[in-house]
Amino acid sequence: MTALHPDVRPTDTLALDATAQDLLFREARTANTFDAEPVSDEQLQAIYDLVKFGPTAMNSQPMRLVAVRTPEARERLVRHMSEGNRPKTATAPLTLIVAADTGFHEHLPTVFPHAPGARDAMEANPGRAGMATFNTALQLGYLIVGIRAAGLAAGPMTGFDAEGVRAEFLKGTGHEVVAVVNVGRPGPDAWFPRNPRLGYDQIVTEV
Repeated sequence: MTALHPDVRPTDTLALDATAQDLLFREARTANTFDAEPVSDEQLQAIYDLVKFGPTAMNSQPMRLVAVRTPEARERLVRHMSEGNRPKTATAPLTLIVAADTGFHEHLPTVFPHAPGARDAMEANPGRAGMATFNTALQLGYLIVGIRAAGLAAGPMTGFDAEGVRAEFLKGTGHEVVAVVNVGRPGPDAWFPRNPRLGYDQIVTEV
């Protein structure tokens, strides 16, 4: 690896300016409380219209979102959350149920048109459900960054009764819940202390 000049930080070499780096990564945090300011339909659409360009295998785009807004729907969701996740889910202005569409192959003729046999091949593929879940997890990462790009905070969670959420919101769809994400502007005492991150030399091995 070529050493940088002592006055140059690694992040100075990025095309993304420092303000955007802070917004998306360094100063972005997982919110645990939210204020009451709504997240509009226009904001949610703008977030999706940005993150839809993230790559997925075969351009499969299996992520599906259920936007929970109404008090009645929120109450239905909260009862399936783990105890520690209930208060923040009850008060977030928007909660997204992130699900994987195991029938994503039905859209391959549209999103992967240069491979006309892809839909039929994937229909019989025993790894299709795993592919849907993995690529939805990729899209979830893009979604979190997109929420931050909108100036909002995301609170992704996996502490919930997956079978209960599936039965309550995804019955008959063939969709499998992957995560639940609270979205909004952070409220009072929204942040836990930031935990340490591993360093470059602990993560990267050169061969």
